[in-house]
Amino acid sequence: MRKSPLRTVIAGAVGSILLFIGSLGVGWLAAVSEIRQNPVVIALRFTTPGAIVSIILVALGGMLLVREWLRLGQKLNHWGPDTRKWVNAAMISWSVPMMVAIPMFSRDIYSYIGQGRVMQSGLNPYEYGVSTIENFFQLGADQLWSESPPPYGPLFLWMEQGVVALTNAQPDQSVLLFRGLCILSVAAIAWMVPRLARLHGINETRALWLSVANPLLLVNFILAAHNDAIMIALALGGTLAAATWRDWRGGLLGAFLVTMSIAIKPITLVFLPFIGLLWAGKGASWTRRFAIWALTLAWSVGILALMGFVSDFGFGWVSAMSTPGSVFIWYAPVGMLGLIANGVAGILGGDGGKAMDLVHSLGQMLAVPVILYMMFVGRDQKIIRRLTWAFAAIVIFAPMIQAWYVVWLIPLFAVTGIRSDWQVDVLFFLSAFFMIYAVSDQLDVFPYLDIDLSSGRTIAAVIAIAYGAYLWFLDPATRRLFRGKYRSTLQSTVI
Repeated sequence: MRKSPLRTVIAGAVGSILLFIGSLGVGWLAAVSEIRQNPVVIALRFTTPGAIVSIILVALGGMLLVREWLRLGQKLNHWGPDTRKWVNAAMISWSVPMMVAIPMFSRDIYSYIGQGRVMQSGLNPYEYGVSTIENFFQLGADQLWSESPPPYGPLFLWMEQGVVALTNAQPDQSVLLFRGLCILSVAAIAWMVPRLARLHGINETRALWLSVANPLLLVNFILAAHNDAIMIALALGGTLAAATWRDWRGGLLGAFLVTMSIAIKPITLVFLPFIGLLWAGKGASWTRRFAIWALTLAWSVGILALMGFVSDFGFGWVSAMSTPGSVFIWYAPVGMLGLIANGVAGILGGDGGKAMDLVHSLGQMLAVPVILYMMFVGRDQKIIRRLTWAFAAIVIFAPMIQAWYVVWLIPLFAVTGIRSDWQVDVLFFLSAFFMIYAVSDQLDVFPYLDIDLSSGRTIAAVIAIAYGAYLWFLDPATRRLFRGKYRSTLQSTVI
């Protein structure tokens, strides 16, 4: 007799509620926010015990979500038609507390507000940073990026301007509107994932559990309200359209939606050649493929040129693409190699900074041959899987890998097949690792408390790592996942 997933769904919702409560104390809140005057927020944010409690709740809540996501997969292991309602229930109940929480794990949403103010002022945000606008820091924007051009396309800049115009840049209202856009995007992803999985003969509910019910996606796309949610929703929409019709209708619509995604963040430019392959049709000659590629590119560039003309920004976002690439992180393979090169060059008396930059540049260039290989080599029925690996190459060879970069890839891998062996183990590990990193990374600890930011991060890290070790080695239920037990009876074929 199978166990009911009800307790698992409820426990996951409790984890999300813990994140919500913790966000009141250590989430990112604008200095001028009226929420700061709430008595509960004051107790959690401006007292040392309150801050410590908030940090503990965030760490426990994030890791509890990971555990219940794993348990949900165990309990729904047969993935029959009766399992969809439970995955839907989990996605909804786990998301609701995040919808009204203070943003956590990233403060990019406040940069969106600042860039919207730049737009409202009639300035070109690719030439003027958010620091140009008076009082920018009081609205929550990170000073680190205060003079950097936004790595976003014109469509998202218009969205930013629209939100700021509607709210008069009031930060709390702006956060809710931006989050609303992200919620709609997550709902769209949840609608598209089963349809893309069906095209590949993959169990739809299992794909939905692996991707949209994944806590890593929920905390990055809803709690943090990253605009990547909009970007991926549009890119998946274009892929679905092109894969469904596989003719001029699907090609034009697919390329249009992907171009809208590019106009959010240019990174999804890599989707275009694969949209062209889907448009060309099965068994298309190389002459036809090259012709369709040219047509797809011309269609996309024409749309972007029109948007640049209307906005009077042209293609200013192209140079801004380098903004996030100027940083690195230790756990990214290329980032680690850069650190090693820096150290070796320093020992040998060379310029460590130049050595690091060279390694980072060479590493990013390695993605190009992978993308070209995936464009030209492979079977027709594997086009979307080839797209997935091309997109993954950009992430893997980047010196900076953020948690939401991994989230870009999860829906694509899920709909084309994640086998119930080492492949799903990798996803489990990445989901847990990035959740541990998230809950112990960006915390807004009031600087005048007896606990400082470093100590707060240490507390969160110790709790999260201990919880992760418990899941892997001690938990009577989840440890069996990593010993080859409770594998899905429906092995997803890699397409």
